[in-house]
Amino acid sequence: MEFAICFSGSAEPDRTRHLVRQAENAGFTYCWFWDSHILWRESFIAMAMCMEHTKTMRFGPLVTNPNTRDWSLAASMFGSLAHQSGGRFDIGLGRGDSAVRVMGKKPASLSRVVEFSQKVKAMVRGDEVTYGEAAEPVRFSWATKYELPVWIAAYGPMALKCAGEHGDGLVLQIAEPGICKWLGDQAIAAGQAAGRDMSDFRIMSAAPAMTGPIDDCIARTKWYPAMVGNHVADIVEKYGADSDLVPQSLTTYIEKRRGYDYAKHGQSDNPYLDFITDEIVENFAVLGDPAAHIAKLRALEAAGITQFNIYLGSGHEEKIIADYAEQIIPAFETA
Repeated sequence: MEFAICFSGSAEPDRTRHLVRQAENAGFTYCWFWDSHILWRESFIAMAMCMEHTKTMRFGPLVTNPNTRDWSLAASMFGSLAHQSGGRFDIGLGRGDSAVRVMGKKPASLSRVVEFSQKVKAMVRGDEVTYGEAAEPVRFSWATKYELPVWIAAYGPMALKCAGEHGDGLVLQIAEPGICKWLGDQAIAAGQAAGRDMSDFRIMSAAPAMTGPIDDCIARTKWYPAMVGNHVADIVEKYGADSDLVPQSLTTYIEKRRGYDYAKHGQSDNPYLDFITDEIVENFAVLGDPAAHIAKLRALEAAGITQFNIYLGSGHEEKIIADYAEQIIPAFETA
């Protein structure tokens, strides 16, 4: 299993550099950044900074979307960061959540997600591309034929199908093994049905991880299931709470959900946390002493997860990375 860290974008630059260096030395191989340019500082600036302070760690947005930037601008930025880092750049891609909703805009359609993925990958590779209403094709003369890995975020059946058919990997924003297996299996089946070789398909579980007394861990990460519930609510609205297209264990916990404040996206002081129980927090995140982390990660690995990505920002970040370095990552290196 690979290990990653992820920043929301609220950490100060000096501390971000420190944590990234610590994580790389600890054995983490990826560093992701939330891409929501109004709620937090521009993530790609931080990635460029961190690339200069690391040697092997890979970087990327988690997740970007087709509606925030002109596609040639996005492709130029991705290709430039890939070149600057010596090929250490991926992207996570989704329809767009806080990055667009905070402006009152709607997420992109899945067809637009697919087109964005294909056109941006082609531009980064150096191909000539026409998109949108452009009268002239776009081609980067400086492109280095880099093959941009694209991880597609999904929960619903059509998004999972999209990820399986078109993605290099799948982003699951949850760490409950049973749900992860159900969702991952749907994406893999879709890819196989489309004739793809899925043997190298990667599946990420992205969630907070906290080491320490369980009560403190739960209190610090209660914000997370509310953020997941915001996505699940979209699925329930489209397919219904009783649809067999979505795991019931994923939909039932939002029955008492009453709203979501995007100005407090991913923050512990979001006012709409009342429906979250301690059991839900424990199921969705990875919490407790190192032995509990190892057991949960073993279950995720058995469910098909290939990368565990820790959402930082709940506190004790240096301790979490140190605990993973000393006790948790080594358990997987010797397996």
